[in-house]
Amino acid sequence: MRILADVHVRDGYPLNWPDQPGEWLSRGPLLGSWVAELEGGLVGHVSLSQGGEGDLAPTLWSERNGARGMTAVLSRLFVAPQARGRRIGALLIGQAVDAARRRGLHPVLDVVASDTAAAALYERLGWELMATVEQQWTPHQMVAIRCYAAPS
Repeated sequence: MRILADVHVRDGYPLNWPDQPGEWLSRGPLLGSWVAELEGGLVGHVSLSQGGEGDLAPTLWSERNGARGMTAVLSRLFVAPQARGRRIGALLIGQAVDAARRRGLHPVLDVVASDTAAAALYERLGWELMATVEQQWTPHQMVAIRCYAAPS
């Protein structure tokens, strides 16, 4: 939780700090989670899950490809600020993508549009921007979401 708190303070991710961060990390129909270690300490995390309520990318991909239920959602990606620049995020994404493909699923994800560093990483790795959609997160919070699909 300490790394996630550091990322939240520095980058604003997650946009809204969860009441129960541990539960937030493992929420949904989880297919797997991976962590990265560097010099004996944890420095990153990513999860892979089936699409859940509020996930936009699985629906967009399914509508485009006519294959409902054939996606896996990459989420909860973060890397400790002091460990950045070592391709840790790309390695974590690679692990999740490989796991999705072994299950015959296509990896997709949603990212808050204001998280330009995350969007730039996904685009450098060849992820396709399917759409940017406005989503109501709370009664008083509308958020622009960028929906991506992994390269085929």
